[in-house]
Amino acid sequence: MERLRQLCMKIDGKGYKAYKDLLGSYTMAGLTLHIDHVQGDPFAPPSRVRAAADVPAGRFDPQWFTAPHRRTALEDALVRAAAETIRKHFARTGGRGNGGRIAIDTPGQQVLPRTAAIARPDRVEFRLSVELPAAGRTILGEAAARLLCGRLPDIVLETLRGLDPSHLRARIELADQQAAIRAFLKERGYVAFVANGSVLPRESGISDRPLRGDQVIRFRSPASLEVEIPLPHREPIRGMAIPRGVTLIAGGGFHGKSTLLNALVRGVYDHVPGDGREFVITDDSAVKIRAEDGRRVEKVDISPFITHLPFGRDTRRFSTDNASGSTSQAANIIEALEMNAKVLLIDEDTSATNFMIRDARMQELVAKDKEPITPYVDKVRQLFEEHGVSTILVTGGSGDYLGEADTVILMEDYEPSDATSTARRIAGKPEHARRKEGGDRFGAISRRVVVPDSLDPASGGKHKADAKGLSHIRYGSHDIDLSFVEQLVDPSQTRAIACMLSVLSRTFADGQTPLADMIGNLYRRIADEGLDIVSPYAGKHPGDLALPRPFELAAAVNRLRSLRVKD
Repeated sequence: MERLRQLCMKIDGKGYKAYKDLLGSYTMAGLTLHIDHVQGDPFAPPSRVRAAADVPAGRFDPQWFTAPHRRTALEDALVRAAAETIRKHFARTGGRGNGGRIAIDTPGQQVLPRTAAIARPDRVEFRLSVELPAAGRTILGEAAARLLCGRLPDIVLETLRGLDPSHLRARIELADQQAAIRAFLKERGYVAFVANGSVLPRESGISDRPLRGDQVIRFRSPASLEVEIPLPHREPIRGMAIPRGVTLIAGGGFHGKSTLLNALVRGVYDHVPGDGREFVITDDSAVKIRAEDGRRVEKVDISPFITHLPFGRDTRRFSTDNASGSTSQAANIIEALEMNAKVLLIDEDTSATNFMIRDARMQELVAKDKEPITPYVDKVRQLFEEHGVSTILVTGGSGDYLGEADTVILMEDYEPSDATSTARRIAGKPEHARRKEGGDRFGAISRRVVVPDSLDPASGGKHKADAKGLSHIRYGSHDIDLSFVEQLVDPSQTRAIACMLSVLSRTFADGQTPLADMIGNLYRRIADEGLDIVSPYAGKHPGDLALPRPFELAAAVNRLRSLRVKD
């Protein structure tokens, strides 16, 4: 550290690029600082620094490292602790001053595998970003020395000293309980669970924090759908379990249908204590489906839903640069099935009406041979019976689904009731009958193979793969719009997707392996070697990535406008 301090003073007053002289590793008692990347300009993205520190003896229980969900929960808690220490440190010192900014990739309400902290039983490594101080483009060496040799080590060591073993243990125990619920659902044939007492509404449309105050209505399961799940470290938990099959969430407007569905959409991830949705658990293969006008589609077999288009367009290998609402929703479903999704989550508010329903009167007016679209109502049962794919659908405008449902949840004033028997009685009335369309079977799910050079970011003349916030990626010369991929929850997942696309192109796209297998091979390698391997800074500082699900990575591939699929 003394050597680093001397280097900072040596480059004082020089041009900003002289900061590159600091690259390397520096030690002090109990801590090693690795300066892996130095920004070339004060206005460029921050420099990247790793700080590896010894953990006080006995602070970590070795059992916390015995399962992936435990390690993820521990590292998530460490990142949050470091972020809070950074916040307090800058609050105490009255802001940035001449010391520059220190930051860590801070999580939101979900607990995700991420690269911002790596824990071992005796050591923790924090991956930080640092803005090196300058006056214009002139180095402030003394301020840099205070930052790198003083403030940054202080933050890391203060974080470790402040760790509360009982708090960490509680986080591990919560992760064990969430894992136990997921195992229970798979064993007993359920696709989702909502615990009694859960707080489903969020603070606002732009906040993922729980709603607070006197008007919050906590969730309470209907008695007929209530189950009890034994959990480790605590008493059993009770709540509503949604069985496999076709489930409708019905009710009037503003009565909580979409609020319940949105909680299930995010239930594919574990949540932090105090979120209100800690025990809202959804099968981790569930995918939210919606219409997405204007998206690119490349050779997707949408024929289970759409056939005999005008001008003889092939719907078994359907491609378009500007999909309609119905064709985009059909493609979104088939692409999810291609990735082995076992639960589809759909809200009629974000669906194409003509894709979802075609009632008896419209069948009488427009003959089937003049209507290319087979509505989802005629395929939802086939999907479950042939492929084991369940559907949870929010509906408030179409009763045609009542006859297809295994379970109907009626929301009234944000409280659910089991309306299955009533729905079946209504569906059985002859005046509501409509004819089935689209044949007796759903059919096989196609497995597409990507043309390798269509996945190469350099194919358009530019090599860069870079995320822009939560929903956009600049990949070569193309923009990938993920605005409607609703289960992306963290910009760090989007950054990881940008990196993973490049790795798929370089390593896994061989022109023979189907897309789903190609992505599966990448995830198996990540499971073995860690998420670090996808970063361009691998081996040094991949500290701002969080793991997306395979479904969201596939969604990015499918929305890449250069994508081509082999014939």
